[in-house]
Amino acid sequence: MDGVNKTLYIPLYGKAYVSRNGLFLQDKSAETIWETEGFPLKGKAKSKWLAYNMGMRAAVFDRWTVEKLSENPGAVVLHLGCGLDGRVCRVPHKDHNWYDVDFPEVIGERKKFFRETDKDHMVASDVRKDEWLEDISGPTAIVVMEGLSMYLQLEQLQQLLQNIKEQFAHTYLMMDTYTVFAARATKYKNPINTVGVTQVYGLDSPEVLTGETGFWFAKEHSLTPDCLIAELPPKEQRFFRMMFAGKMAKKIYRLYEYEA
Repeated sequence: MDGVNKTLYIPLYGKAYVSRNGLFLQDKSAETIWETEGFPLKGKAKSKWLAYNMGMRAAVFDRWTVEKLSENPGAVVLHLGCGLDGRVCRVPHKDHNWYDVDFPEVIGERKKFFRETDKDHMVASDVRKDEWLEDISGPTAIVVMEGLSMYLQLEQLQQLLQNIKEQFAHTYLMMDTYTVFAARATKYKNPINTVGVTQVYGLDSPEVLTGETGFWFAKEHSLTPDCLIAELPPKEQRFFRMMFAGKMAKKIYRLYEYEA
């Protein structure tokens, strides 16, 4: 895999780590895949603190997806840039079609560990292209973009949202983003550097994705909610709050919800 595709192993390791330690989420698929396919990570990419962040982020996305599914019968889930994530197994969705979308090379790896069913589908495509959406339909789309937006230029991200808006009558979207400061600093200091990635993109205002895309900004979410921090060992909670939550973290990383 190239550098961008290899970044999927960093959150995979994090989810495997927290799952093994009984924190935030249960993800046996992450544990299995990491044991089978994982490779030695270096520096911050293998730290338990980053693993906690990745596990919390996944749990927040999971809970949001569950909530939106319960509110929207018949909605389809578009999990964009799915990597080797096992959300399709973690989130109950028996009455909803689920589409895991990623580059063909990634989907090829994914098929070693996950199977398609009449409800669970894998789409091998670059999300920046138009054609992957052609055969997907439904009244409502629930779009999960975890760890993806920072690899798309602003124009590409805007076009992706426009394409989705044109396909569905109603859409809910959750996405995490870097700030512009964080994107610039990535060239010098970011765990993804360990797999050869130095070019990413950031947003300083959620409103830059509204307007012509047809989406409107609904609200900002916390990537490190108190209820999840409380699951950490007591001695680690204070340090995590100080270093990875609150105002300091928001200078680097944000989590936005949109609707269309």
